[in-house]
Amino acid sequence: MKLLANQVCIWGRELGFSEVGITDTDLAVAEAGLQQWLGKGYHGTMNYMAKHGTKRCRPGELLPGTVRVISVRMDYLPQAKDSWDVLHQPERAFISRYALGRDYHKVLRNRLELLAGKLRDAVPGSSCRVFTDSAPVMEVALAEKADLGWRGKHTLLLTRERGSWFFLGEIYTDVPLYADTNPVKDAVVPSGHCGTCTACISACPTGAIVAPYEVDARRCISYLTIELQGSIPEEFRPLIGNRIYGCDDCQLVCPWNRFAKISAEKDFAVRHGLDDRSLLELFAWDEAEFNSRMAGSAIYRIGFEQWQRNIAVALGNAPGTEEVKTGLKDKLQSPSMLVREHAAWALSRHV
Repeated sequence: MKLLANQVCIWGRELGFSEVGITDTDLAVAEAGLQQWLGKGYHGTMNYMAKHGTKRCRPGELLPGTVRVISVRMDYLPQAKDSWDVLHQPERAFISRYALGRDYHKVLRNRLELLAGKLRDAVPGSSCRVFTDSAPVMEVALAEKADLGWRGKHTLLLTRERGSWFFLGEIYTDVPLYADTNPVKDAVVPSGHCGTCTACISACPTGAIVAPYEVDARRCISYLTIELQGSIPEEFRPLIGNRIYGCDDCQLVCPWNRFAKISAEKDFAVRHGLDDRSLLELFAWDEAEFNSRMAGSAIYRIGFEQWQRNIAVALGNAPGTEEVKTGLKDKLQSPSMLVREHAAWALSRHV
C-alpha cells in the first residue's frame, strides 16, 4: 500500500496536479468546528451546507466503504491584468482570478477521473468516487490532513510554495493506501505559519473574516455576488466596489502569495478579456451573448440575471458619467425585478 500510494502521487503529478496527498477519514475536529459555524448562521442561504448532516464530515457515510481520501491541488493563477490596477479603476469590472478561464469543475473532474481510473486498474474491484466542490466534502480539512498545506486565517488552504492560488479536489476510495498524517502537527500548523499576521482580516472589504479562521459568509463578497440569489443587502452594496464576481482581496494581501507562480494550465488562461473589461461593456450584453461567452465558465452558473444585478451594483459605485446613467436607466425596463431594483439603487447614487 505504501508503494501504491507513492505511485498514485506520481500519476497525479503526471496528470497536471501540483501536489497529491493521502489521508484517513477522521474529521472529528473539523466536524465540531462546522457545527459551531452553522450554529451561528454564518452559512446564510447556503442550506446545502447543513442539509447533508454528518455526511460532510464523515466520508464513510457519503460513500460507504471509504477508508482513504486522495487530496489534490492544482494551481490556477493566470497571466492577467494586475488585480490592484483593476480594483482601483471603478469603471472596470473585477472578476475573481479563478473564474477568468475554463470552469475548474470540468478541468479537475476530468483529471481526477483519469487518476481514479488508474487506481481502479491497479486494484480491480475497488471503489473510487471523485469530487470537485460538487458534494458535501470538507476539502480544506482533508487537504490539511493530507499535508498539502494549512488553513490560513481567511480559512483558505495555504502553502509555502504557492500561497493559496489553487483548486482542491478529492477521490474517496476503499483502497487502504498508506497515509502519512500527523494530527499533532496539523493542530499547531496554523499559528506557526500565519503567526501574528492579520493582513487578510484587515483587507476584507465587508469585514467578513470576523475572527481568525472564521468567516461569516453572509458578509463575504464572493457569497453576495455568487451564492446569494436574491437582493444584495444595501449595507454591503457600496463596499462591493467594482467586484462583479467573487473577491480576491484576502489572497492579494497574503504574504505567502508572493511565492505564487503563474499556472501552466492552458484551461485557466484568461478568456474574452475578462481580466480588464469595462462595466458598461459587460452590462450591454444581452442574455444570448452572456450564455455564448460564458459557456464553459464558472460564471455561467450564476446566470444572466445575477450577472446584471452584480454589474448594476458596481455601476452604482462607479463615476456617475452620462454613459453610466444611460446604461442604468435602460435596465429600469428589464423584465427582471431583481435587475430593476439594483439599477434603481445604482441610479440613486448618481443623483
